[in-house]
Amino acid sequence: MYLKAFERRLTEYIHCLQPATGRWRMLLIVVSVCTATGAWNWLIDPETQKVSFFTSLWNHPFFTISCITLIGLFFAGIHKRVVAPSIIAARCRTILAEYNMSCDDTGKLILKPRPHVQ
Repeated sequence: MYLKAFERRLTEYIHCLQPATGRWRMLLIVVSVCTATGAWNWLIDPETQKVSFFTSLWNHPFFTISCITLIGLFFAGIHKRVVAPSIIAARCRTILAEYNMSCDDTGKLILKPRPHVQ
């Protein structure tokens, strides 16, 4: 009874994290693509080699803004939010291992056979 309640709550919690995780992943993908595109345009610009570093960044505001945004997202912890469900599942596996159990990435419990003591 308690195992079923725990399993239900764990799957519910991981399931509730999925939409937010998907949005954070999409945001990270969009900002990464914008940064890569801006970096490509910044690198192929012949003026980049002729002017100072800060002037070249000033001349390419798309790259500068997207790069600052990407750095800001990592400082805000987007790398943890993107993988939050797998972090929760891994921590639960660590605890459940002491009780000969495990769980999958969706939170379903996996009962392992008892070790034979002789």
